[in-house]
Amino acid sequence: MEFIDTHAHLYADEFVSDKKEVIERAISENVTKIVLPAIDSKHHQSMITLAEQNPGVLFPLIGLHPTSVKSDYKKELSMIENYLSQRSLFYGIGEIGIDLYWDKTHFKEQLDAFTTQVNWAIEMDWPIVIHTRNSFNEVCDALEPLVTNSLKGIFHCFGGTFEEANRINEMGFMLGIGGIATFKNSPLSHVLKQVELNHIVLETDSPYLAPVPFRGKRNESSYIKLVAQQLATLYQVPIEEIATQTTDNALRVFKL
Repeated sequence: MEFIDTHAHLYADEFVSDKKEVIERAISENVTKIVLPAIDSKHHQSMITLAEQNPGVLFPLIGLHPTSVKSDYKKELSMIENYLSQRSLFYGIGEIGIDLYWDKTHFKEQLDAFTTQVNWAIEMDWPIVIHTRNSFNEVCDALEPLVTNSLKGIFHCFGGTFEEANRINEMGFMLGIGGIATFKNSPLSHVLKQVELNHIVLETDSPYLAPVPFRGKRNESSYIKLVAQQLATLYQVPIEEIATQTTDNALRVFKL
């Protein structure tokens, strides 16, 4: 039984004292591959260094997170563009998207940064990992005209409606499912019952959104099994089937 955590920020400050142990715990729980989405230039080198220290286990992406898009965002994009020449270092572009929860000041800049990075992914034949917060329609409206048969990716931290899930699937993208699926009374459980397993990948978003019974504490990749167990209950299938299907789905997105 093998799991892939398609979204974990293991280079974050929350792991500064025990990165090695966190990765070892993940491996001991059969989480054999972990995708590291980027944030911004303040974090790129620590992410790359951690991945280089754990070859075959950690797989970094490159990109500019929407909450890091400020008035100087073109400088950040320029640094990311320079990284594109180091193709062998990275496995996709992300985490990119639009976030209108914290601040709407730079919406136009976020939109430009998002579409620019999607176009880079198309040119590089790389998958993308998308962040949406209070911005689902804005992201989809921008993405749909750019979608090609070869563009793949994940809508990270999906927690929306069945109609939104359908819109994502029709574009050929996966739903990233994490700890929210384990929360008591989460409407996501009812939505997922209507979504076929071949549209789902597992993620933790470590160090955030820890699943029950660790809700409110630091999340880590070893907890992915708790998400899988919840999905096994929802779909009424063995956890091994969840592991096999979601791992196959993740491998279809990323060339790991």
